[in-house]
Amino acid sequence: MDDFSASDLKTILHSKRANLYYLEHCRVLVNGGRVEYVTDAGKESLYWNIPIANTTSILLGTGTSITQAAVRELAKAGVLLGFCGGGGTPLFSANEVDCDVVWFSPQSEYRPTEYLQRWMRFWFDDEKRLAAAKLLQQARLTLIGLCWPKHADFDIDNHGLATLLKKYSDEVALAPDITHLLTQEARLTKTLYALAVKAVKYGEFTRTKGGGGDQANGFLDHGNYLAYGLGATATWVLGLPHGVALLHGKTRRGGLVFDAADLVKDALILPQAFISSTAGHTEQQFRQACIQTLTTHSALDFMIDNLKLIVETMDCCGNQS
Repeated sequence: MDDFSASDLKTILHSKRANLYYLEHCRVLVNGGRVEYVTDAGKESLYWNIPIANTTSILLGTGTSITQAAVRELAKAGVLLGFCGGGGTPLFSANEVDCDVVWFSPQSEYRPTEYLQRWMRFWFDDEKRLAAAKLLQQARLTLIGLCWPKHADFDIDNHGLATLLKKYSDEVALAPDITHLLTQEARLTKTLYALAVKAVKYGEFTRTKGGGGDQANGFLDHGNYLAYGLGATATWVLGLPHGVALLHGKTRRGGLVFDAADLVKDALILPQAFISSTAGHTEQQFRQACIQTLTTHSALDFMIDNLKLIVETMDCCGNQS
C-alpha cells in the first residue's frame, strides 16, 4: 500500500462522507495497511475493510477492542471515534482523533455547570477576556520562577531568570490586546529555549514541531502532549468546554486545553526535554521523568486552581463594575 499523508486522507469533506459505523463483538486493527474489523465465525476469523477516508464516525459498542495502530490511522483520516454501550447508547467517550496522541474526555450530561456559567459571564467581553488571559500568563511566569531553579542538572542563572520573568510580567500587565500578549509569549518562549540550551550546554537548537528536528524537539512534542492531557482533564473536571479559550483564539478547537497546558509546559516540560536529551535518555525514560515532575509539582491541581482563580477574580471585577 502506498503511503498517504494526513491531508490525502481528509480530501473527502466530513459532510460528504458516506459511512458511519457501529461495531460490537469485534476487534479493530490494521491488517496489510488497511483498517479492518475482525469477527469470529467458529474457528475462522473474518476480516472486513473500513474505508476510513470515506468514514465520518466509528462507534465501538460492547465486546470491542481497538489497536493503537488503528487509532493512528483513524487520526490521519480525521475520523471521529467513540466508545458506547449496546446499540450505540449511551456514549461513554468520544473525540476527533486528529493527532498522534489522542485524549478522550468522558461524556456526561451531568457535568458541573457552576464554572461554565461564571466563565461565560466574562468571556464575551474582550477586555475581561484579556484580563483573564493576563492572569493565566502571570501564573505561568510564577511557576517558571519557582520550578526552574529546582531542576537537577540544569545550571540556570537564577538572578538572570528572575530579571527576565519580572520584565515579561511587567509587559504582560501593559499588553493592550491578545495579539500583543501572544507576541510577548512567543518572545518569552524563544528566550527560555536559549536559556535552557545554555543551562545544559546543548549546542545549536532550533524549535521545530511535528516530529522534525533533533531529540530535544521530539521530547518537547512528546512532553507537551502530556501537558495537553492534563489540560483536557482540568477543563473537563470544571465543566469548561475546550473551545472557550482565553489566549489561543476564540475559534480555535481545543484552545482552552492549550491555555491550561501553557501553565505548566515551560516550567516543567521544557527543562526536562533538554536535560533528558543531554543525558541520552530514551523516550520511555523521558516520559517517566515528565510524569514524575508533573506529579511532584501537582501540575493538575495547579491548572484547576488557576482556572478557578480566574473565575473568582473575574467575578470580583464584575461585581466592582
